[in-house]
Amino acid sequence: MIPRSKLCPAASRPGNLALRLLAAAAVALPSLLWAQASFSSPLSGLANPRAGTALHEGSWDRKHLNDDALHLKAGQTVTLFTHEGAGCVHRFWVTIAPREDAAILSQAILRMYWDGDANPSVECPIGAFFGVGFGEQKDYISMPLDETSGGYNCYWPMPFHRSARWTLTNGSDKPIDSFYYNIDYTALDSLPADTRHFHAQFRRENPTTPGRNYTILETSGEGHYVGTALFMAGRALYFLEGNEMVYIDGGTAPAIEGTGTEDYFCSGWYFDRGVYSAPYHGVIIKDEKRSRVSAYRWHIEDAIPFRTSIRFTIEHGTGNSVTADYSSVAYYYLAGPSPAPFPLPADLLPSNLPPMTGFSIPGAVEAEDLVSTAKATQGGIWAQDMGQWEYGEAWSKRGALYWQADAGAADLTLLLPSAAAGRFDVVARMVAGPGFGTVQFSSGTNPLGGPIDLYSPQMAAREIPLGAAVLVAGQNPLRVSITGKNPDSRGYTVGIDAFLLKPSQ
Repeated sequence: MIPRSKLCPAASRPGNLALRLLAAAAVALPSLLWAQASFSSPLSGLANPRAGTALHEGSWDRKHLNDDALHLKAGQTVTLFTHEGAGCVHRFWVTIAPREDAAILSQAILRMYWDGDANPSVECPIGAFFGVGFGEQKDYISMPLDETSGGYNCYWPMPFHRSARWTLTNGSDKPIDSFYYNIDYTALDSLPADTRHFHAQFRRENPTTPGRNYTILETSGEGHYVGTALFMAGRALYFLEGNEMVYIDGGTAPAIEGTGTEDYFCSGWYFDRGVYSAPYHGVIIKDEKRSRVSAYRWHIEDAIPFRTSIRFTIEHGTGNSVTADYSSVAYYYLAGPSPAPFPLPADLLPSNLPPMTGFSIPGAVEAEDLVSTAKATQGGIWAQDMGQWEYGEAWSKRGALYWQADAGAADLTLLLPSAAAGRFDVVARMVAGPGFGTVQFSSGTNPLGGPIDLYSPQMAAREIPLGAAVLVAGQNPLRVSITGKNPDSRGYTVGIDAFLLKPSQ
């Protein structure tokens, strides 16, 4: 802070109250203006005067013959925008034909250069730049980016001190029949010296590396991080168990660590309510059959500042245990010349991973169908979609009954249906895993089989013969009792995939 005596030497003289108050106001004014700017509505300043000269660039037909688009051959590069002098881009609009072409949206590369830099500050496939993955066009609305009824819109502020240059390269092997665009910007005499440049960096890792976080951004310099668009594809949605971990200014431990991928995107429970878009976050694609998710999170209210460097990473599954195809766009502002961007991957086309196959055991009683009549002395009971994990193919109809008890010595009663009365050999197809307990089955007062230790270091299906039981036609009470757990187990969870009934000989 500048001393009052430097602002106004007379203010330091005793008795000069008016000058002292004036000097104090001069010191407080910047803070007051900052507070007004920081906590005002986007609409509150619309009546204020605007500096600069409003200008426009676009693809309109200079011959006025209504051919208002660029036409790009395969491999062709065109210049979209150049300006000499200071200014700021406020709006960028695009529409493209052929429409919704994955090859073009994935392989047409947008590059933006500021202030004569040799390196682009933006180098990104055109579709990913607007926040949607897999070369798809999906309508959504957010504050800085949206796609609406065939239009792609960007409102990220893009200031420049001396010059701006944008190019588009058609990296696909097919022509872009029509590329329409409009750029609205303001030419200015100058910008404050510390105004930072807009950056957007695309990355992809296919497949992800076991045991290593996926890196969304790694860069050096002084700046602030403002947004993530992340596109994830795998065999199952278990990759969403990954936590974001952000390393700032060379720190060896993450300054920010989250609790799960959908949590980072301000949602929950694997986006179980489906797609939506909000001003600062959303999930635009959730394809459960192909296990694909396209989500965004804008750090507009919670920008992440860094002084020397930032490394923004995220796990792919717990402990990076899921092999998947990850790609992303990091949006940020950086001071000074642009460093060399992370090289674009050779393959930009979306992967076409085979969907997870399912199977069902003929004649089995699916345990997840018994949830509605199941009763437990403690804990919760639910039907678990096992297809959300990579091991989902191991379960009949991809489902299981889960019972989560808080401790041992608890009972669960199921109504096991039988089409006919008689004596049956009963096989329980169980879920084994690192957090599962030890159970005992019984029919009435008669134990069925012995204690079953359901602990396993890895999730696995386990078929357990329970022996013979006499069943009536209709519903048969079957009790499952938790008797304890393996010392290595994390808990007392019980999972049942199915029951197999075979008439005894």
